[in-house]
Amino acid sequence: MRLLVQSIRDYAIFMLDPDGVIVSWNDGAERIKGYTAGEIIGTHFSVFYPPEAVAEGKPATGLREAAAEGRWEEEGWRVRKDGTRFWASVVITALYDASGGLRGFGKVTRDLTERRSMARALDERGQLLSRLVQAQERERKRIASGVHDDTIQSMVTVGMRLRMWGRELPDEYAGVVQALDSLVDDAVRRLRELAFELHPPGDGLVASLTAYLRETMPADGVAFELTHDLDAEPPYEAAVIVYRICQEALTNVRKHAGAEHVRVELVSRDRGVHVRVRDDGAGLTVKDGESMHYGLAEMRERAEAAGGWWSIDGPPGAGTTVEFWVPAVAPA
Repeated sequence: MRLLVQSIRDYAIFMLDPDGVIVSWNDGAERIKGYTAGEIIGTHFSVFYPPEAVAEGKPATGLREAAAEGRWEEEGWRVRKDGTRFWASVVITALYDASGGLRGFGKVTRDLTERRSMARALDERGQLLSRLVQAQERERKRIASGVHDDTIQSMVTVGMRLRMWGRELPDEYAGVVQALDSLVDDAVRRLRELAFELHPPGDGLVASLTAYLRETMPADGVAFELTHDLDAEPPYEAAVIVYRICQEALTNVRKHAGAEHVRVELVSRDRGVHVRVRDDGAGLTVKDGESMHYGLAEMRERAEAAGGWWSIDGPPGAGTTVEFWVPAVAPA
């Protein structure tokens, strides 16, 4: 029986003592979670839960309910050794000796990330998300085109007229007109930035992010690096979601982080796209108990609406890392 359990690779099967400390480890646990037996035995099993689940007391709840009912089962996000998350089916079974004393718990975990991704692509929510993303990007493109082709052109014409009048007016009035011309030039610059921000990504995810980094980062003195290991170009909806979350994260780097360098990493994982945006800035700053960075809720909502996850970590003075994963399965 020991050889059988040890050799199973599709399931993480291991034992906990009554306090939740890991006391055994099989090959499937090493494959799914990334730890060797020597690294993990003796550690509390809460290490596999995301920080928000630990804060909610889920590990203790699972053990308590298993001890009371004999068995506890759920599906939810779990964390690998490298910090990435996977969607897991988890069963905890209480183990009693012949006298009825609690000896510990048996825990079986299965990685269901791929199955969940496929199911999401087939359900109505995935189809609705696809339509919403496409509609939003069409509207962004329409507004960007209007700003570029109409508003900016009109402002450029106004600027030309002001410069022409400034050359013809007496000096006492020319200065006022020149100041107005400068305001118009500044407005045109901001409108061009807005049009660029609104314009939907094109020519692929990597090309779009590269263009965005080249267009925005140098002006703020931020060096950048983009690495990618994608099996294939993600479906349009997934590419847009990844692009928009990265865009928001990079805007925070430019405006709030005080960073000198930012690195964007894209990797294909679990039939999805796993992304890290790391900077070397000031880290998360807090005022009155709330993060001063903007757009965090929007980034999280985008990732979770797509069936993925999102997290942020930024100890003061140690830079900030935005990390997320979204499925890259084309909707049916």
